[in-house]
Amino acid sequence: QVRVVQSGGGLVQPGGSLRLSCAASGFTFSLYAMTWYRQAPGKERDLVATITSTGGSTNYADSVKGRFTISRDNAKNTVFLQMNSLKPEDTAVYYCNAKNVASGRTWWGQGTQVTVTS
Repeated sequence: QVRVVQSGGGLVQPGGSLRLSCAASGFTFSLYAMTWYRQAPGKERDLVATITSTGGSTNYADSVKGRFTISRDNAKNTVFLQMNSLKPEDTAVYYCNAKNVASGRTWWGQGTQVTVTS
C-alpha cells in the first residue's frame, strides 16, 4: 500500500521558519524525484522545489530561491522542505509529489496548510 504522509506546516509570523516533511512508503522511494508544490486560494498549483531521485540536483521557483531548501533522506524515505524568511505570500497548501521519471507513475501527499501572518 502506497502512503505519502506529510507533516509540519502551521501558522508562523513573517520572517519565521517552518519545516515540512513527507514520508513515503509502499514504493521504491530512491527511484522517485520528489517535488513540493503549493496552491494558494483561487490560484493554480505551482512548483516550489524539486530534487532528483539521488538528491544530486535541486531546482527552485524564483520566488523561493535563497529562502527554501529541499532535501531528502533515502534511507528514511523522507523528503523535507526547510522554509526560512517566510512571507505572507508563501501562504498556501503545500503538497508533496513523488514521480518516477521512467514510468511516469506519480503519488501525492495529502497537503498541509502553511499560513504566514502577523
